[in-house]
Amino acid sequence: MTTQLHGILFAYRDNLHLRELTSHRTVASIPFGGRYRMCDFMLSNMVNAGITDIGVVMQEKCQSLLDHLGSGKDWDLARKRGGLRVLPPFTQARTFRGKMEALYAVYSYLDDIRQDYVVMADGDLACNIDLEAVFDEHIKSGADITAVCTKTLSGDPKLSTYFDVAEDGRIVDVLDGPNVPVGLESLKVYILSTKKLLELVDYCASHNMDSFTISVLLGMKDKLNIRAFVYEGYVARLTSVAGYYNRSMELLDETVSAQLFNPDHPICTKDRSDPSTYYGPESKCVHSLVADGCIIEGTVEDCVIFRGVHVGKNAVVKNCVLMQDTVVEDSASIRYVIADKDVTIKAHRTLSGHASYPLAIDKGCII
Repeated sequence: MTTQLHGILFAYRDNLHLRELTSHRTVASIPFGGRYRMCDFMLSNMVNAGITDIGVVMQEKCQSLLDHLGSGKDWDLARKRGGLRVLPPFTQARTFRGKMEALYAVYSYLDDIRQDYVVMADGDLACNIDLEAVFDEHIKSGADITAVCTKTLSGDPKLSTYFDVAEDGRIVDVLDGPNVPVGLESLKVYILSTKKLLELVDYCASHNMDSFTISVLLGMKDKLNIRAFVYEGYVARLTSVAGYYNRSMELLDETVSAQLFNPDHPICTKDRSDPSTYYGPESKCVHSLVADGCIIEGTVEDCVIFRGVHVGKNAVVKNCVLMQDTVVEDSASIRYVIADKDVTIKAHRTLSGHASYPLAIDKGCII
């Protein structure tokens, strides 16, 4: 396990295309996969690579994420020295214009980093990546910056970054938000030396540059040795409500779930210590991912069910994502629905969306 890496997780970005899913939270704290939050995946990747110091850069709508992270003990990051550090917003009146501005706002934290290298990542990426392998390749190649990317194009092109990569692995062009995808899609995971990071933050701050993608990757591609690391595993990025639904349904594929939830590289999350799920004598549950602490008395098919969900007698739930503590009362029928936390679907109600446009219900609503 390497101890030369320091982790920086960006959890400040918002995405209006996610609508109800981010009305009370950042993208990093969106529930995903029955019991996890999006930030759990990259946090766990960092911890699995032996990283013991991680700073989480936040902005507005951060209360949900603060409640989830706590002291960091669920990721073994509750330490007297180092460990998990939440870097709260420097103002609630505005948002960061880009990574470089966000990093400059926490410059004193960067200046105290003990490790020689830094891995930077966004908190809205679900994958199980071996960051030790990325770091080894970074050292071996002698790169100034190693950028992780994938051949699998899953994000909205206008919300994604793409790399044109030469045969030797060097990134020769960067496209940010094109109309159509071109080249390899960036996962926005980067490794560079702490010294180089401080130099780049100083340079960008003095030249009023705020974007890491535009100002550094694109603007300095001819000056810096920026190389690509191609990740071959499963990746889920959230750029729309329909995309969230589709990525959730993909977890019902055993091949996908085996890649994402590899026991050799476990994904950790906040512990709730729920009891086992109860299935009533007349219940039916088919091809679904059901977390602990649920009560299933009706029919559940092709669904992702989070902790504490109650599906009443004679209720029918198909092709749905039901988040924590949602209640579907007796004889209700719902299809293609994403229900946020603490939603109640009253008895005998019927709700139906479509696979291409699932019906999203905001947190705490009673239907």
